[in-house]
Amino acid sequence: MRTHERVLGQIEENLRSGKWSLGDRLPGERALAEQMGVSRPSVREAIRVLEAMGIVRTAVGSGPDAGAAIIDRPAVGLGAAVRLHIASGTLPVRDVVATRAVLEVWATGQAAQRCEDGTDFSGLYAMLDDLEASHPTPSEFVAHDAAFHMGLVKLADNQLTEAVLGGLRAAVGDYIVLGAERLPSWSAASRRLCGEHRAILDAVATGDAVTASQLAHNHIWGFYEEAGLASEVAE
Repeated sequence: MRTHERVLGQIEENLRSGKWSLGDRLPGERALAEQMGVSRPSVREAIRVLEAMGIVRTAVGSGPDAGAAIIDRPAVGLGAAVRLHIASGTLPVRDVVATRAVLEVWATGQAAQRCEDGTDFSGLYAMLDDLEASHPTPSEFVAHDAAFHMGLVKLADNQLTEAVLGGLRAAVGDYIVLGAERLPSWSAASRRLCGEHRAILDAVATGDAVTASQLAHNHIWGFYEEAGLASEVAE
């Protein structure tokens, strides 16, 4: 095991045991190196890995915000890792979008099942109203589309699913935009997709999990097939 991996293991143990918590600031490089019996470069390398994974945020300087602080943004690290694997050709885009579809259809059904009388859907409906009225470009639409779908995913109340889907969406966002730009009539496609969004949200809001899941499946795969992403292979 390399030295910085030992540092990562110790940091993981400190997080697991509760010695460090979200929002805490880590000791400085010198203090960590002394505590763990390693060199400062090894500590520095471990912190860089944690930052790439979305576990810590670093800031330079000597003020109160300097150094590394513990955060929780798992989608950042996951998205970056998936993007690199797509770029290397290890992960085909089609596999990523298929995984996203499976998880999101499940999450949409869960959101409908968890729907209660007091659940507030006004923000999601307002998002759809704004999108329908704005005549967005493909890039603008995809950004709003991601926000809408992640809003539904949050209602499923599964943090791991939310993190994974956030990472997958971030990883293939550019491919989705390119797919949308290939459509023969973007204005017609965007109007149809907006209508599909509203139908999905209506089903979730009424607690109809079966319909919500089926509509989400048809919506996601319909776009992927039309845009050529269902069979896309990263090159």
